[in-house]
Amino acid sequence: MNEDLKVNLSWLPQDPLDAASTENVSAAVSSLIPLLDSEPELIVNPWDIVLCTSGTVISCENAIVVLIIFHNPSLRAPMFLLIGSLALADLLAGIGLIINFIFAYLLQSEAAKLVSVGLIVASFCASVCSLLAITVDRYLSLYYALTYNSERTVTFTYIMLVLLWGVSICVGLLPIMGWNCLKDESTCSVIRPLTKNNAAALSVSFLLMFALMLQLYIQICKIVMRHAHQIALQHHFLATSHYVTTRKGVSTLAIILGTFAACWMPFTLYSLIADYTYPSIYTYATLLPATYNSVINPVIYAFRNQEFQKALWLICCGCIPSSLSQRARSPSDV
Repeated sequence: MNEDLKVNLSWLPQDPLDAASTENVSAAVSSLIPLLDSEPELIVNPWDIVLCTSGTVISCENAIVVLIIFHNPSLRAPMFLLIGSLALADLLAGIGLIINFIFAYLLQSEAAKLVSVGLIVASFCASVCSLLAITVDRYLSLYYALTYNSERTVTFTYIMLVLLWGVSICVGLLPIMGWNCLKDESTCSVIRPLTKNNAAALSVSFLLMFALMLQLYIQICKIVMRHAHQIALQHHFLATSHYVTTRKGVSTLAIILGTFAACWMPFTLYSLIADYTYPSIYTYATLLPATYNSVINPVIYAFRNQEFQKALWLICCGCIPSSLSQRARSPSDV
């Protein structure tokens, strides 16, 4: 474009008296050309980059869990079905975070925003519901230890999976079906385009599920302590061994529940008290730890599991370490 303008100026005869003025005009026009050719600079929020990175880690980590459970026929017990549901939900949540980043900066449209937010909401809802289902499964496996692997238990597991995914999909479709704040900004929550009422309903539901999980884990602790005491009496263990085993079981449950609360509670409480007028940095600062829960879930529920470790070793190395195959299951492995 610079050359065209210079050529156009050279169409006129060059007057020695006007040479200086012509050069000044050329210089002025040349200085304006970068301004005309330049496009608006795309500014990327660093918080969005961190969320996208977190989504990538979540996707890769949980994809491994999903693939191992899917390709290993021995991992079809109710517990592994629920762990697979949790991994699938977290995998979709990670993909949703990546898609949301792409839509926000490359495909800027309200429809794309609704789809990405709906996917994230549905995935995280399914993730939390899967955690609750795993807690229920662990409680039933201890309370009904003799009949846990019956056909009725498997049927109940499938019913839980259908219900939790059905509810999660319906919740994710609400923004797409019109329950959003695109037409009225004053009703927006801390996450646009979710309405304040939508965010409040999700937060209250989370608190209720957390209270139920807390109650179930308290009952699990009581059962673990009772089982550990019975095992100690049968094998004539010392009281210190019984204490150590029980303490490990309670510590494991405390880590599971404490991690879940630490990741999700800040964003849940913030969603209840805040709205769209609050600084976005508070939303990012509370939402990011919630995504970390999907990073930690495979470590707690899959990679620590003995059967899953065996399947992982078989896929990666074609063998099972003797230390892993001879490891006994203790009451702390809950």
